Amino acid sequence: MPELDIKDKNNKAVGKIALPDDVFGVTAKQGVVHGAVVNFLANQRQGTHATKTKGLVSGGGKKPWKQKGTGRARSGSSRSPLWRGGGIVFGPQPRDYSYDLPKKAKKLALKAVLSGKLADGEISVIDNLLFEKPRTKDMVSLLTSLDFAGKSVLVIVPEYSKTVMLSARNIPGVTVRCVTDLNSYDVAVHNRLLMTKQAAEMLSEASKK
Repeated sequence: MPELDIKDKNNKAVGKIALPDDVFGVTAKQGVVHGAVVNFLANQRQGTHATKTKGLVSGGGKKPWKQKGTGRARSGSSRSPLWRGGGIVFGPQPRDYSYDLPKKAKKLALKAVLSGKLADGEISVIDNLLFEKPRTKDMVSLLTSLDFAGKSVLVIVPEYSKTVMLSARNIPGVTVRCVTDLNSYDVAVHNRLLMTKQAAEMLSEASKK
């Protein structure tokens, strides 16, 4: 069972925490993680794209010319897909891209990416994240003292904190997630993970359920 130092806001060790192998020592096939990431991105798609078909394009109600005798090809509407300004054939229409993934697969993928981050030394634990009021400068100062400046950081908190969310939202590359909202994609795309001691304990307890 690996142990990590618990740091304070000044990057000084104030204790240690043991991270269970059930969460931070898991290996899984690459396809499991890939499937979870693809599922997350698909579920994020709005699917609001739309093109106008022949029936949706305005105009074209009048037959351009008579059926016979002109020497030209017959045509019934100036909004035919064959005409400039006409409708689109088989264009994208609003649809739902989301699909379900088994809960066990999601959990396994999350544990696998967390384990990979720990193995690469990209996880840090802080004793707490408390701000008197929302202030970006305070969050930047904290990340700088922890040597996270200029890196993409996923901050994991035990529960929703308005002060933490507002302090971090304007910092490029910094994302805040609650333990309950944690997903494989966010963990995989960020260079470093910064979690509070309580968040780490919640992740550890989740493995026992």
